[in-house]
Amino acid sequence: MDIETLRLYCLSKKGGSEDTPFGPDTLVFRVVGKIFALTSLDVPSARVNLKCDPEYAVELRERYPESVLPGYHMNKQHWNTVEMENGLDEKLIRSLVDHSYKIIVASLKKAQKEALNNM
Repeated sequence: MDIETLRLYCLSKKGGSEDTPFGPDTLVFRVVGKIFALTSLDVPSARVNLKCDPEYAVELRERYPESVLPGYHMNKQHWNTVEMENGLDEKLIRSLVDHSYKIIVASLKKAQKEALNNM
């Protein structure tokens, strides 16, 4: 999966938005203001940081040691860095984006969830 495909997929999520709060080289994807994915635009290989359940994060890192790493510059227990052009199936990458999105949506406050539902 390339960066543009990732971008379009993240923006297709209900309430999905993008911005560059950390500078022009880091693209951040949010739902109701909360980050569910980040990617660097200046790294040679496409990679994305995604939120992940801690136990699942460890399982993914063990199963795909070349492609799923502890989150770069993130809480390594809750975030993975996924090398998108390192042999991972696009379907798996999409499911990891979905997983990250669902974790963030589940953590939203009641008013935020209502705002999302009304979009």
